[in-house]
Amino acid sequence: MALLKKYLSKIYIPVIWTLVILVLLSLPGSMLPDEHAIKIPHLDKVVHISLFGIFVFLWCFYFNCKKMPLKKLLLIFFYIFILAVIIGTGMEFVQKYFIPNRSFDEGDIIADMIGAGFAYGICNTVLLRFE
Repeated sequence: MALLKKYLSKIYIPVIWTLVILVLLSLPGSMLPDEHAIKIPHLDKVVHISLFGIFVFLWCFYFNCKKMPLKKLLLIFFYIFILAVIIGTGMEFVQKYFIPNRSFDEGDIIADMIGAGFAYGICNTVLLRFE
């Protein structure tokens, strides 16, 4: 745990991951691999679950390494979850209106929420035990 804490407690880790998400979700559709060429069903949903699950985990881990009251930490974890949902939903609208060859997909929003919710649950039950 000490090694994990040493590296993941730095602010640049969740910031870089957030930027990675924003860049990946802003790529034009022509820059993405053809979904049908990869034979994994619903791969795009797995990617969305992973992106936003890792987002929530990294931000929660960062704040968990700070010395603060448990009640405040739990509130921050909840805000991080809400922020993930807002970013995921907002990026779908950005893709629909501003990114060439990308479209709005409610399934992606649901996948974002699943990933964020799963990580939020893990952080609330497991992460808080490793202070």
